[in-house]
Amino acid sequence: MANVFISYARLDEPHSRRVAETLRTAGFDVWLDDELPAHRPYAEVIEERLRSASCVIVLWSAEAARSQWVRAEADIARAAGTLVQVTLDGTIPPLPFNQIHCADLTEWSGDIGAHSWCKLLASTQALIGSPSVEKPTSLGGGRPLSICVLPFQNMSGDAEQQYFSDGISEDITTDLSKISALGVVARNTAFTFKGKSVNVCEVAQKLGVGHVLEGSVRKAGGRVRISAQLIDGASGDHVWAERYDRDLDDIFAIQDEISNAIVSALKLKLLPHEKKAIEQHGTTSAEAYNLYLLARQYWVTGNFGDVRREERVMRICSRAVQLDPNYGQAWALLAFAQSTLRYCFGCEIDDGFAAAHAALSVDPHIAEAHCAVARRLEERLLFAEANTKMETALRLDPDSWDVSKEIARVYLRDGRVAEAARYLERAVSLMESDAQSWAKLVTCYHALGDEPRMRKAAEMAVAQAEQALAHDQSN
Repeated sequence: MANVFISYARLDEPHSRRVAETLRTAGFDVWLDDELPAHRPYAEVIEERLRSASCVIVLWSAEAARSQWVRAEADIARAAGTLVQVTLDGTIPPLPFNQIHCADLTEWSGDIGAHSWCKLLASTQALIGSPSVEKPTSLGGGRPLSICVLPFQNMSGDAEQQYFSDGISEDITTDLSKISALGVVARNTAFTFKGKSVNVCEVAQKLGVGHVLEGSVRKAGGRVRISAQLIDGASGDHVWAERYDRDLDDIFAIQDEISNAIVSALKLKLLPHEKKAIEQHGTTSAEAYNLYLLARQYWVTGNFGDVRREERVMRICSRAVQLDPNYGQAWALLAFAQSTLRYCFGCEIDDGFAAAHAALSVDPHIAEAHCAVARRLEERLLFAEANTKMETALRLDPDSWDVSKEIARVYLRDGRVAEAARYLERAVSLMESDAQSWAKLVTCYHALGDEPRMRKAAEMAVAQAEQALAHDQSN
């Protein structure tokens, strides 16, 4: 039986053939429904092939979203855990499939080096493995290459500098996740080990990874010292280790060197677009970067519902974009803070619309900036336009904590409690310390009559609130 099944709407047949042929060229066994035998019932053969496939690629389009056949095939694949999703024209998969990441082949013309194609290929490989001639293996055990970046320790002697070491850890995780041949444990999972004394081999076994990266950061004045070591998860041996003692202005070069050293140690080969993506940091200003990390930390761990959080984030991000007017992420966070100040606290300030457009002029793919634009549209009662913007944000970054929370807020506004709960669940999976979302889940589960989940969410809300208070009694 073929290990890849492609589901598509009839009008999208040319796209399905291109995807199928490119996968076949890469060495995969692909089945399309144009291979139906003449002596067997149509539906019987399709269901047999669908259920036996290790990977089911659903090609979503406006036409496919209306097709009951495509929806039924996607539902079977989702239940079996074999679903890989693609959008051909920017269409967001219909519920409940919009909860699962979707690769974007809107403008794909068959280029096997395109970032969107590499993401689809990586998802396919995750389910069925790469063709044997190219299958990457770990240095010692023959498992697919995978890594967990543990939170780097803050060695600065100042707990207030924790934001910087956390930011370095997250950025290295993000850089490594751009490598299609390397599996990277999500940030939220890795950060469950933060502040704990761990056995690296036990961590690797628990997470099912071949390697673990750990390190420390010491920042003082204009200097930074970063130590990093890559460890074989099976043996506990050091595969690579290095210490960098540089000016703070060299922070981006250090991150690049760490990522490239890991690539070299694991004998990986970067695709051209992957190398380019890793070298992009959003800003060339180390001072602006430091300010953005500080603002982001206040945004994530600050006092939800306290106007001082937004005011502090706004001040810090304003300084960051003064230093680098082309810092898209800082503009986007500034837009979020201003939007909240205007629409939640009634402050007579700009609502973030200008900042959001500044972010999008730098990079139209910053999902959070689209959320700020959507909020203005919503406040002006332009709900259809606002929802379109939110769908764009979700398509651009389905793993964004901010986007998940914003979509949940919109669904709660509309009384769509079940949909809101799904996105709040996504938010706490991305940021377990988000006590606010846990508390909102209590409300959702209560409304849905789900008492076991309501009690679990309440326990988590209290636990995370207690941790926040232990860190900051003024919260």
